[in-house]
Amino acid sequence: MEEIITRTIENLGARVTGPMHFRIYLQPIMATVFAIIAGLKDAKAGKPAYFWALFTQPEHRRDMLKDGWKSVGKVFVFAMVLDVVYQLIVERWVYPFEVVIVALILAILPYLILRGPINRIASLFIKKG
Repeated sequence: MEEIITRTIENLGARVTGPMHFRIYLQPIMATVFAIIAGLKDAKAGKPAYFWALFTQPEHRRDMLKDGWKSVGKVFVFAMVLDVVYQLIVERWVYPFEVVIVALILAILPYLILRGPINRIASLFIKKG
C-alpha cells in the first residue's frame, strides 16, 4: 500500500512539468468559468452559497448536486480523458485511482471552491426585487 501511495504522489507531481502540462492550467480555468456562470445564476435566484448549502440543506442536496454536475461534469470527464491519454503516453499504463484524483483536483475542486463566493459577491450587486 505504501508503494502505491508513493507512486501516486510522484506521478501526480510529474504531471505539472510533463507532456500535456497545459491542462493543469486549462481545466481549472474551465471549471472557474462554469463556477462563475453558476454562481451568478445562484445570486440572481437568491440561492445560498453552493458548497455550504450542500451540507446545511439536505432537502435540496440532490437537486444541487444534479445542477453542479450538469455544470462541471463535462470538464470532469474531459479531465479524466486527458489524464488517461497522459498516462498512456508517459506510464504506458492507466492507474484509475490517479485519473479520478487528477480530475477531482482539476475540475471539481475549483468549481466547489469558487461557486459559493462568486454567488455571495454577486448578490451584493444584484438588486433584490
